[in-house]
This record gives sequence, C-alpha cells and structure tokens, in this order.
Amino acid sequence: MTKHLKTLALVFVFGLASTAIVDTQEKEKAPAQAPKAAVTPVNATPLKVQVVIARYQGEKKISSMPYTLTMNAGNRANLRMGTKIPVMMVSQAMPQTQDGKQIPQVGPIQYQDVGTNIDCSSTQLDDGRFMLNISVDDSSVYPDDGVPGGSKGNPSFRSFRASNSMVLRNGETGQFTTATDKVTGETVKVDVTLTVMK
Repeated sequence: MTKHLKTLALVFVFGLASTAIVDTQEKEKAPAQAPKAAVTPVNATPLKVQVVIARYQGEKKISSMPYTLTMNAGNRANLRMGTKIPVMMVSQAMPQTQDGKQIPQVGPIQYQDVGTNIDCSSTQLDDGRFMLNISVDDSSVYPDDGVPGGSKGNPSFRSFRASNSMVLRNGETGQFTTATDKVTGETVKVDVTLTVMK
C-alpha cells in the first residue's frame, strides 16, 4: 500500500513538472506583444484666409467686399452667401384688346441666384509656406442705368468666376486675379491675404 502511494506521488510530481516545462516552452515560443504606440497629438495649423473682391472704374474704387474663411492647414473651407432675385417671365404672344393695343402676357416667376461662393483648400509646404487652391464665383444685378441699352424692369445679371492656386506665407497678400467687364468697363480685382493664427 505504501509502495502504491509512493508510486502515485511520484507520478503526480512528474506530471506537475512536465506541465510546468510545457507552459514555460509555450511562453517562450509566444511572440512578445509590441508595446502600445503612444498617441501623438496632430499639429493643426489654424489659418485665416481673407478674400477681397474690389471693383474699379478706371482708377476709382467703386466697391470692396471682404470675405474671411478660417480652416486648419490641410483642410478646406466653403462660403455661400446670396439671395434669390424674382424674374418675371413675359410671353412673346401678346393678345390685342378691343382698341387694338397689345398687352404682354405675364408668365411664371423664376428665381435667379445672386451672391458669392468661395471654396478654398490649403496645403502646408516647407519654410512656412502654404498653397491655397481657391475658387470664386460672384454674381450680381446690374443697376438699371448700368447697362447700355438696358430697360427698367428687366434685370441684367453679371457673373464672375475664377479658379487658381497661390503660395503665400504668413501675412502675405497676393493678387488672385484681375478681369474687366466688357459691358461697363469696370475692373474686378481679387486679392487674397493669408494669416497663420496662434
């Protein structure tokens, strides 16, 4: 009986020892887990982009409209500002009255979008420079006396569209584009100023 107990005890001890050896070998074979990477904050550079649309008649400045967009470098910003102008549609067929006068047939009212749309995206370059990709879409109504041959009650619309890329540093102003209106002779100048905000 004692011999049988001794044999069981030896089997138990050998079993524990072999299990410990197997566990140690499996731990050695298992690949070491990589340490968790430290989360580094993204260095966002806040920018302010000012777009000025100015109109000149000769050397005289007629109007100057500033628009400001803020964004982080590497992102984009959009600006939409405008209104809808009602335009009365008139039919070409004009019935006559009993006294022989023709009366224009008034049709439905359509709405024309008028305003300013600006899209801007930025890319940070080296040496503190930034590339700006800008698109400007500006439309407005001519004053009644602003269009040669224009008549009251029939609005005329003008539109201006330009897309371009510019490279600017902090505090720099660049001329985005210049164009002349064929109808009125007005010159449109668009200037862009970049400011890095702190």
